[in-house]
Amino acid sequence: MAKKQLLEDIKAEPTRFFRAPSDVLRDRRFSDSERFEILSAWEKIAQHAGGEDARLNAIAAARGEVESKLAAHNLNGTAVP
Repeated sequence: MAKKQLLEDIKAEPTRFFRAPSDVLRDRRFSDSERFEILSAWEKIAQHAGGEDARLNAIAAARGEVESKLAAHNLNGTAVP
């Protein structure tokens, strides 16, 4: 499966590929910007499904961690990996 297709499949159904939001952070196949896309999609799906607070908090925390990395890259003028 091509990486682009894999990314789209994961964004459509993240729980099929990851047990926990923190697993997205550890997946070395994806860049920080791709991790952010995955976690943002997961958060949106969970909110629409009326997800439990603990899961939404875990998703938001993981997304925030990636967001911080992206901001640091932008401040340093480095390319986003």
